Amino acid sequence: MIVDLRSDTVTRPTKEMLEAMFAAKVGDDVFGEDETVSMLEQKAAALFGKEAGLFCPSGTMTNQIAIKVNTQPGDEVICDKLSHIYIYEGGGIASNALASVALIEGNRGRFTSQQVLENIRKDDVHFPRTSLVSIENTVNRGGGACWDMNEIKKIAAVCAQHSLQFHLDGARIFNALIANKETAKNMGAQFNSISVCLSKGLGAPVGSVLLGTKDFIKKARRVRKVFGGGMRQAGYLAAAGIYALDNNINRINEDHSRAKQLGEAVSKLSSIEKLHPVETNIVLFTMPTANDAQQIIGKLTANDIKAIAVGKSDVRFVTHLDFTDEMLEKVINTIKKI
Repeated sequence: MIVDLRSDTVTRPTKEMLEAMFAAKVGDDVFGEDETVSMLEQKAAALFGKEAGLFCPSGTMTNQIAIKVNTQPGDEVICDKLSHIYIYEGGGIASNALASVALIEGNRGRFTSQQVLENIRKDDVHFPRTSLVSIENTVNRGGGACWDMNEIKKIAAVCAQHSLQFHLDGARIFNALIANKETAKNMGAQFNSISVCLSKGLGAPVGSVLLGTKDFIKKARRVRKVFGGGMRQAGYLAAAGIYALDNNINRINEDHSRAKQLGEAVSKLSSIEKLHPVETNIVLFTMPTANDAQQIIGKLTANDIKAIAVGKSDVRFVTHLDFTDEMLEKVINTIKKI
């Protein structure tokens, strides 16, 4: 039995999800004729209280479209130094939007409204124009850390006061909502634009939805075309997203429970330097050196358990809907022997 804990993107569609995909009514979405894509976009938008949505192949694309629509060349984006949009999207802020970044040193990827205030540029020709604030919830490199809603509201107020756009990279937003018992509409009300991933905790094979006003999505659709993201009979993929939204949100609690049990097992390893708090479905722990991290991964691999190193000496496990109790028992027993 091979256990894959590298990411929650490794899941396969269930039999029921595949049946929904095969039954989808499709058309040419570039012509606006795929009714299943339209249903997904409307469903996701309504869930978060937004006017419209745009289905895209990936969360990187939805984030990058949002950044490009919300900025002008030469503008600056405020984000944490651990942000996915900064580290893992191929330098897209620079190459796609021609914008720069003001990096905040936050707490596991989360910063405060005061830190936002301190990073807003004054109106001076020597400086880039601050135009966008972006947060990631949960924070991947922060070990699945969740943002506090009160702080999000404070940042939203600062953005409104200073005429800044506020974007949510919601790659794992449903993990945050479930963990904090928060509603999607309350979360959605704080942001101008939201990227919602369907292929992580929700288990769809591919796709993310970008949400915002009708005017914002109209502009975003044009940028998606430029990025090469226009798809034709995409309803087969959208049907998987609809199934995921209807059936796979509440079960995320199971992933969180298994992650906590993994964290407890890891905490007993004498060789680790630090175990980050396990809030959602990510278990992140630091080894003394990069070599130590690779040794741990090597021992896991020898036992048919896949994990990855992130950063220099961090090891990451990510639980998901294809990770069962039987697999959990195997990993825990293996960790005990390391």
